[in-house]
Amino acid sequence: MLVKLDELDRAIIGALVDDARATYAEIGGQVGLSAPAVKRRVDRLVQQGAITGFTARVEPSALGWTTEAYVELFCRGKTSPAEIGLAVSRHPEVVSACTVTGEADALLHIRATDVRHVEQVIERIAAEPFVTRTKSAIVLTRLIT
Repeated sequence: MLVKLDELDRAIIGALVDDARATYAEIGGQVGLSAPAVKRRVDRLVQQGAITGFTARVEPSALGWTTEAYVELFCRGKTSPAEIGLAVSRHPEVVSACTVTGEADALLHIRATDVRHVEQVIERIAAEPFVTRTKSAIVLTRLIT
């Protein structure tokens, strides 16, 4: 869906990306609108689907998840993206997943407490009936966050 955004819409979205808890008055001060005008625009952007939700960013180490890995999934036959997505969404350690080009069918980003926990997650995912094999890489240092 393509939503037409003007410069004020973009500025409001930028302010919300920086701080989703900012008040409409604070955002209005940044973009030059009143709080009610910002609210109307935010409501419209939500209704049009340009803004799909508001979230909190959590420091993974605060949850004890200090180890991360990327896992390539290789699937049997014509496994659908929906089937892969449904299966991997059952594992809370999978923080993102996507289908990819190349040899692998999907790429998973996993966060866990330690290497043994990563191994257990990979074992659970590898047990899915459509998975033929996995290939993983443990993150050593995150260079850009």
